Amino acid sequence: MKISSASTPSVSIAPQAGGAAAPAAAPAAPAGTDALESAVLQPAQNAIKALPDFDAARVAELRDALAKGELPFDAGRLAGLIQRFHGSGNKA
Repeated sequence: MKISSASTPSVSIAPQAGGAAAPAAAPAAPAGTDALESAVLQPAQNAIKALPDFDAARVAELRDALAKGELPFDAGRLAGLIQRFHGSGNKA
């Protein structure tokens, strides 16, 4: 599925007492950690890129149908699927 409309999160910076906006200071990283972070984060970034897109309009449509009772919902079946996915809960 494809995203029908996308929004990019934005960060706003609140003005300080003097009226000027100041960016938040990032903590200084030790030398050489950029390469390490890149190597560590690369598999996660690749996994995110491999995820399928979703259709926000279709999600809203299904949410509305569920709220109106037009879409069947079986809470017992959902609970069983969650339990099967996460295990029986008897693991120590």
